Amino acid sequence: MRTIGLLLVVGVLVLTVGCGSSNSGGVTTPRITSVTDSCSPMTITYGGTSQCSATVMGTGNFSTAVTWKVSTGTGTISSSGMYTAPSGGNATLMVTITATSTQDTSKSGTTTITVNPAGTITSVTDSCSPSTIQSNQTSQCSATVTGTGNFSSDVTWTASAGSISSSGLFTAPVVSSPTQVTITATSSQDTSKSGKTIVTVNPGAANNVLPIIVDSGPEPQTFFAANEGFVTVTVCVPGTNTCQNIDHVLVDTGSFGLRLLSSASGGELTIPLPQATDSTGNPLDECLVFLDGYIWGPVSAADITMAGEKASSAAVQVVIPSSTSPAPPALCSNQSPPGGAGNEGNSVSGLGANGILGVGVFQQDCGPFCVSSSGPPYIYFSCPSSGCVPTTLPLAQQIPNPVIFFASDNNGVLVQLPAVPNGGSANVQGSLIFGIGTQANNALGSAQVYGVDSQADLTTTFNGTTYPQSFIDSGSNGIFFLDSATTGIPMCAKPNDSWYCPTISPDNLSAGNQGTNMSSPVMFNFTIEDASTLFSNNGGNNTAFSTLGAPNPGGFDWGLAFFYGRNMFTAIENMGAPGGTPPYVAY
Repeated sequence: MRTIGLLLVVGVLVLTVGCGSSNSGGVTTPRITSVTDSCSPMTITYGGTSQCSATVMGTGNFSTAVTWKVSTGTGTISSSGMYTAPSGGNATLMVTITATSTQDTSKSGTTTITVNPAGTITSVTDSCSPSTIQSNQTSQCSATVTGTGNFSSDVTWTASAGSISSSGLFTAPVVSSPTQVTITATSSQDTSKSGKTIVTVNPGAANNVLPIIVDSGPEPQTFFAANEGFVTVTVCVPGTNTCQNIDHVLVDTGSFGLRLLSSASGGELTIPLPQATDSTGNPLDECLVFLDGYIWGPVSAADITMAGEKASSAAVQVVIPSSTSPAPPALCSNQSPPGGAGNEGNSVSGLGANGILGVGVFQQDCGPFCVSSSGPPYIYFSCPSSGCVPTTLPLAQQIPNPVIFFASDNNGVLVQLPAVPNGGSANVQGSLIFGIGTQANNALGSAQVYGVDSQADLTTTFNGTTYPQSFIDSGSNGIFFLDSATTGIPMCAKPNDSWYCPTISPDNLSAGNQGTNMSSPVMFNFTIEDASTLFSNNGGNNTAFSTLGAPNPGGFDWGLAFFYGRNMFTAIENMGAPGGTPPYVAY
């Protein structure tokens, strides 16, 4: 989600889960509709093991029990799904694992495990970045495994203090004095081989770190979110202790300002935030247009707290449904793109979140345009009892990027997410870190700075062609680029026909990004995988995908899929930051 000119562009995937039907008597008939299975790890060596699990879907009071079967002569599998490969082979085996419903044996699922001849592990080394952090902060660790033959590069992680995830994201403990924590990566194939590195943890909990979670969203029972990074934000009636924590607020480096879905729309916001007024005392409302719809609602005031940072009496938008007064005027609703969803503030599934936290490169959501012009496009509205009409609005009354209101750490943000492998991962945890170069945990380091223009755009080069209307945006949930005719990548079949499904998956590609401060692009590799397969991996439970792609004719939208494994900085205009003159992005 980002601003192009004065219009927000959104790329959000909502996967719905259908419900079972009922018979004429009103009682749901027990029925198995599908069985899927998966195993972890998917690649092992002779004599190794892999734990398999099955997901059974159905209607009524159906049974989730399955029987397991392995292709003849390729090992054994227990009743609990533990597969054991045969010993001593010297050729790669492709082993089919089948889970069959015990209630309906016509329903089964299969997956394939690769069994390789055992190579030899010679060494394991690991490293973590940053290597010095504070209590409760995170450091991303990576391992390099070397060996001979067809060896496995998988490792298991342990930490002498704190905690570390299976992907190597270390979370520091709370310490009272400088503490050295040993991080160990151990070969999964040969546990006698391991590597160790030291992370120094300094005392004092960081006051500028807000946890990010990538998960299935605020209402997984209604719709399934993919590649959306969420935080929890605390809002209060200004100057009071009347406060509320709002979870599953989307982190969006492509827009500006905090927007919260009202309880009238099914959102969490219930406290009475006071509505702002214009110079004549009339209530203020805002219309914000997306690529696939718009949102509407009053401009209100709130004290906003995130981690240890506070923005006092900041303007926010309370997003309301069309049925709530004042209803969106025609000059707002008529701006909705053709074929769009209309008012996306009618429900949580429409917005895809309980709110949007816009922490992009600009200080206000409209800027000088709305100071001198009331439209078109029509952004701010004065709403007396006679009806809402477009209005101009001074910068000080526009909805701001809340980061600029912090007493410190107010010149930008760092989005830090661990790497995600091909095929995707289940829930992923990371950090939204406020400030750039203001504390030890947000140093720019060796990150390349990419200056952006007045539309927050940079230039992407792909297959020898430059695309100047390209951008980096955590609010978009894939890598959105060009179209099938240009890329040669086919689209998926329904119901995923909005996404790319390359014939050869993974499809390894390369591109380059160039900022306004640069004379040539910096090239890098990226990968696109079959989206239909991605959405079905791990029984359909994965929510984080680094290889998810879809069309964006004429340019590149480097969404959250591009953020994994990178330190992504966003520097705010006119706030000063190391490494260059904002606005810029850096990674």
